[in-house]
Amino acid sequence: MLWLLDQCPPDYRAYAGWRRHPIALAWLAGRHLDGQVVAMRDAWREARVAIGPHVPAEALTEILGQIEAEGIRLLAASRSARLLHEALQGKVFAPRL
Repeated sequence: MLWLLDQCPPDYRAYAGWRRHPIALAWLAGRHLDGQVVAMRDAWREARVAIGPHVPAEALTEILGQIEAEGIRLLAASRSARLLHEALQGKVFAPRL
């Protein structure tokens, strides 16, 4: 449950109901993470035009790489939250070899 809270804005910790009901927290965290994935995709797509003229070329390359890395991290976290939500609903997963 702490991992889910770590994926959300700090203000989410103030809501006792979400801490008492991990299935609700997993659902909300998944939605929050999905929104962040969309924001990173938009940022990557718009960065060259929005900030490219204002930073050196090597800085833009570095920034785009960091946006990409964060997007990959967020996708993994979103998938993890979704799987956790499904498990809390009782879904049984078969091990893969």
